[in-house]
Amino acid sequence: MNRDDQALARAAVTALRDELQAYPKPGLVSPVDSGAHADMDFDLMCRSADSLLQPFASLAAAGRVAGSFEQTLMPLGIEAEHGMLAVTGGINTHRGAIFSLGLMIAAIARAQTLRASPSPAAVRAVLRETWGAALDAHAERDHEASHGGLVRRRTGRDGARHEAARAFPAVFETGLPAYHQAREAGLDDNAAGIQTLFVLMSSIDDTTVLYRGGLEAHSFVRRSATDFLAEGGCHQPGWFEKAEALHRAFIARNLSAGGCADLLACTLLVSRCCSGP
Repeated sequence: MNRDDQALARAAVTALRDELQAYPKPGLVSPVDSGAHADMDFDLMCRSADSLLQPFASLAAAGRVAGSFEQTLMPLGIEAEHGMLAVTGGINTHRGAIFSLGLMIAAIARAQTLRASPSPAAVRAVLRETWGAALDAHAERDHEASHGGLVRRRTGRDGARHEAARAFPAVFETGLPAYHQAREAGLDDNAAGIQTLFVLMSSIDDTTVLYRGGLEAHSFVRRSATDFLAEGGCHQPGWFEKAEALHRAFIARNLSAGGCADLLACTLLVSRCCSGP
């Protein structure tokens, strides 16, 4: 395992921690409170993120040599989950992030073998060309007991596996443009992250939301995010108070856009590890 793998793993853990630090994120864990998550808090989430450093490095090493999804990446992801659950006492803090970020780490590492500082487009091409067929097959087999499988049967909406099978359009077509536009407009790290999260919430089928509250909750999240953005998002005066009010409303409904939070972490990772469009 080389220094590039370790550096990429550190960048991924930093992306997770930066997502955790952001506030106010409707219903999500932050340093301020636990949002709609009664079983976890900021310190636990940080310990969970830190536990993924070595597993992420292993996923980077496997991605660098284009390891098989089924035979290499999946076992490493399952091993990472076991380590995370040991640290958290069985609480599922980052299972979704292990899947999404793990694939992104592998793709970035593979793209780095072709170009020292790959573009986001190059990373997405690697996802499609190296693991696209396997991810598509995996999405269609979606495990019976998984959140994604349950959500698909209950609501007809797809989850993270189908997002991955399409090479993460939420990250490359939605998250990255929103984040770059926010930074170019002068928003600081926190505001840019919150702005990007709301853009994702306004357009993504979030499995966590659908699992917790079904299509009614999904519509509420989409509508809340769309209205916030229509009023100016994090560019408007008083945005912080408006986002904080939505945070309280999400807690009251026991809602958390955890899937969008994972995609925000992926967006931050790609933005910092890649150059160009």
